[in-house]
Amino acid sequence: MDDLRLTDERLCVLDHPLVEHKLSIMRDESTTPSQFRQMVHEISIIEVFEATRDLPTEPVEVKTPLQTMTGKHVPSNLLAVVPILRAGMGMLDGVLSVIPSAAVGVLGMERNEETHQPREYYAKMPKGIENRSVFLIDPMLATGGSALAAIHYLRKQGVKDIRLLVLVAAPEGVRAVLADDPEVRIWTCALDEGLNDQAYILPGLGDAGDRIFGTVQ
Repeated sequence: MDDLRLTDERLCVLDHPLVEHKLSIMRDESTTPSQFRQMVHEISIIEVFEATRDLPTEPVEVKTPLQTMTGKHVPSNLLAVVPILRAGMGMLDGVLSVIPSAAVGVLGMERNEETHQPREYYAKMPKGIENRSVFLIDPMLATGGSALAAIHYLRKQGVKDIRLLVLVAAPEGVRAVLADDPEVRIWTCALDEGLNDQAYILPGLGDAGDRIFGTVQ
């Protein structure tokens, strides 16, 4: 794990105490769906702040109660957010609370439980997405299959700047994404040990979609 953390500038592992605190609550199997959703919302806010540090800004004149000054703003047509259905929807509200002017697309990916390969079943993108920086969001980066399929789709749409935001990642998934696309950057709140025989992240937090939407068996 440490070799990824230390040698690849395209990977950012958040080490904020509040992130670690909230993630520990999410990992706990006794956490209720409502509590889990709240933690996803809050941790997504922290993560998107980190992922937007290098956004370009434009000068804007601002009149304060005391004088006029030159401030900065992010162009309203610069950003887009694309959650991978369905679990990515759990992060969407938190991300949009920080960047509310972002356009939104959705991309449905379903994983075959035997082959672990993704199948795209739905895609709807905003106009002009090729001119925007895209935040691709999904709580879990396991094998990297769904993320790579989504990245390939966005590249075909002409998107140049793709920022992948996940909550928990496995080294196998991170390596697969970074090896396949040298321009993608990844933000994650934790880099876990690896995958089990069913390609679930260990120690992980279970199936994020089930826990967000309360469909745990």
